[in-house]
Amino acid sequence: MNERCWWCGTDPLYVAYHDTEWGIPEHDDRALFEKLILDGFQAGLAWITILRKREAFRAAFAGFDPAVIASWGEAEVARLLADRGIVRHRGKIEAAIGNARAWLDLEARDGFAPFLWRHVDGRPIQNRFSAPGDVPAETPLSRQVSADLRAAGFRFCGPTITYAFMQAVGMVNDHLVTCPRHDEVAALAGR
Repeated sequence: MNERCWWCGTDPLYVAYHDTEWGIPEHDDRALFEKLILDGFQAGLAWITILRKREAFRAAFAGFDPAVIASWGEAEVARLLADRGIVRHRGKIEAAIGNARAWLDLEARDGFAPFLWRHVDGRPIQNRFSAPGDVPAETPLSRQVSADLRAAGFRFCGPTITYAFMQAVGMVNDHLVTCPRHDEVAALAGR
């Protein structure tokens, strides 16, 4: 039985995300920053909402360039709060700006990708879940990564958000074993 993971349903945008992005090991510092920020904006919302607004987010947030975002102040917060194309939440917007500053600090010290990937010794964890109920919302590892991110100055990165982030960027392979992408993503981990 080879069926996609249940969560993407049949929406073409969601299916494409599942089939081409979710779970693929990501090591690009800027791409990881973008995904963490978008996962923070997703808090309390469905991921499909963020996917549908992703291009508007990219435009509004200067292509998720941390060096640009880190310099923003109240004028940019006001601009973003008026942007109907994104999720307009003051706390999340201010967190994104603060997270850009934290990202710059981490990038200068260790690099953002190395900081994240050392939590899994540089290799994705290969889970073998067979049913939706087997997949956790958070793990001891996501609690540790979350705590380390918060200690570095990041916000909107609790253990559940962090675990969703870790799944999305391939730090853990949580495609169900019945999904054709499970083995494909696992093979990418060996590269």
